[in-house]
Amino acid sequence: MALPAMAQTVATVNGQPISQAELDFTLKAVGIQSANEEQRKALLDEVINRDVLAQEAVKQGLDKQEIVKMNIESTRKEILIASLIQDWAEKNPVTDTDIKKAYDQSLTEFKQAKEYKVSHILVKEEDKAKQLIADIKAKKVSFEEAAKKDSLDPGSGRDGGDLGWSDPSAYVPEFADAVRKAKKGEITEPVQSQYGYHIILVTDDRSVAPPSFDSSQAEIKQRLSREKLMDYVQKLRKDAKVEITEAK
Repeated sequence: MALPAMAQTVATVNGQPISQAELDFTLKAVGIQSANEEQRKALLDEVINRDVLAQEAVKQGLDKQEIVKMNIESTRKEILIASLIQDWAEKNPVTDTDIKKAYDQSLTEFKQAKEYKVSHILVKEEDKAKQLIADIKAKKVSFEEAAKKDSLDPGSGRDGGDLGWSDPSAYVPEFADAVRKAKKGEITEPVQSQYGYHIILVTDDRSVAPPSFDSSQAEIKQRLSREKLMDYVQKLRKDAKVEITEAK
């Protein structure tokens, strides 16, 4: 009768056995599902070297060092956590119904969504921004010319301040808010952000078409899985008796 893989010994190192199961596990860990003889011999050699080194570390008492013990314990916890999460995820999958419901909810948000075609001029001082606005309104200089000459944003400055089409959420909050409130074709008053003062010109806007259900499924599933996991972690934390004793 054949012995189970756990009981089969493929090598020993100073009398300590290396089992067939350990070798098979190591093969899978490096991505080899069906190893040929050469691959098995090469990996067995690596496993033997690993055991030789591990035994030598123990012989030298390194396993008694506090930092080593902490590293071992940290690795043990990481393995347990990964195993718990994998087991929980398999038992609590995101269903097709969950994904469809989340997608339908997102459609409501897209009804209000817009993209804007925006240009801007970025300067350091508010007075400089006000002077440029006055000059542009007086037609002493065009918006594009002022952007090329004075904007501190080299990327858009070269293009006359053009930032192209985008969702306002891509910008810093002050800039995004000004874009949403701007009247099409009119330049704004100076808008301050962490980068300086912006003169903003919205030349057009358009509604955003929602992504198709098929193209959204993977992202929605990933997001819902993450949210479900966070809820699970929060529940475990709430149910746990936690005492923080670290001195403040």
